[in-house]
Amino acid sequence: MTNVRFGLIGYGAWGSHHAHAIEKTDGAELVGIAAPSEETRSAAQSAYPGAVVCADYRDLLARGDIDVGDVVMPSDLHFEVGQAVLESGKHLLMEKPMGITVEECRKLEDMARPKERLLAVGFELRLSELWGTVKQMVEEGAVGNPQYAIIELWRRPYRHGSQGWRFDIKRVGNWILEEPIHFFDLARWYFARLGNPVSVYACANSKQPGHPELQDNFSAIVRFPKGGHAVITQTLSAFEHHQAVKLTGTQGALWARWSGAMDRDLHPTSSLKYFDGENIHDILLSRPTGEVFELEDEIAALVRALRDGEPPAATGIDGIWSVALCQAAQESINQGTEVSLQDFQP
Repeated sequence: MTNVRFGLIGYGAWGSHHAHAIEKTDGAELVGIAAPSEETRSAAQSAYPGAVVCADYRDLLARGDIDVGDVVMPSDLHFEVGQAVLESGKHLLMEKPMGITVEECRKLEDMARPKERLLAVGFELRLSELWGTVKQMVEEGAVGNPQYAIIELWRRPYRHGSQGWRFDIKRVGNWILEEPIHFFDLARWYFARLGNPVSVYACANSKQPGHPELQDNFSAIVRFPKGGHAVITQTLSAFEHHQAVKLTGTQGALWARWSGAMDRDLHPTSSLKYFDGENIHDILLSRPTGEVFELEDEIAALVRALRDGEPPAATGIDGIWSVALCQAAQESINQGTEVSLQDFQP
C-alpha cells in the first residue's frame, strides 16, 4: 500500500516535532517542508536531507506528489494557508486553532466538504493514553452520566514563538485560543452524551501591566444540557507543567493527572484513579503519555483515516466548536456575563 505523502508547512519548535512524527510513522512519508526563514530551512534540510525544502508554501502545494498539507504556523496564518491547501486539492491537517474566528473555521469546513477532502484538527490530547482512557471509561458508563468536571492546568509562561508572535494578540486572536482551547475540546468530548454545550461564563486577569489581553489566569464554567457543567481553569503564572482532569458522574468518579518539567517532557509522571462508588482503583496505563507521544499517534491516525476510512480524531466540526467556545468565553470576559452559545455554534 502506498505511503500517505506529507507536505509540512512550518518548521518551528512544534513543526519540527511534526516532522519527526511523520518520519517515524509507518505509512507516512515526509516529502517536503516549507519554512519562511533561512535558518529554519537550513535546519530542516539538515535534519531531513531527502525532503524538498522551500521558502514559499505555495511552491510546496504546487507539487503533485503530496497528499496532505500539515499546517503548523502562527494562528493568524491558519485560514490563509489552510485555504490554499484545500484549493490545491490536498487533505488538510491543521494545528489548533482551526482559525482565529468561527467564520474562518466555517469557511474551511465549507471548502473541504464539496472537494471531499479530509479536514482534521490537531487536538492530540484526544489520542492520549491518559486523557483518552478517561473518555473510554465515561463512554463505558464507569461514572454513570457525567455531571461535573474540572480541567486544570498549572504551568510556566508561554514561549514567545517566532518573532514573538504568541504575545501579539492580533496574531493569536485571543489567548484562550492558545491552550485553554484544548480543555474546552476535552470537556465537550467527555460530556458528549449530554449534548453540545449551551453557555459559558469566564473571567481572567493579567500580571503584565498594560496588557489585560494577555490572560495569565483564566477560568470558565461551561454549561451542558441536563444540568452538567465543566470548569476550565489555567494559570501561566506558575512553574513546570501540571495538568489534571477530575470528573464525577451519577455513579462514580475519575481523577487523572500529568506532570512534567515542561509540556514536551519525555519523562513525565501520570496516574489515573477510579472510584466506583465504594472502592478506589488505580488504572494502569499501557504506554507513555504526553503531547509529543500523542502527536505521533495523531499522524498515525491520519494515515489510517486516509487509507482505511477511519474518522479523524478531531474533525472540522470539532474545530469549529472549540473556537466557538473560546470566542464565547472572550465575549463573556468582555461583558462580565454568561454568554449563550446559540450564535457561535456550527
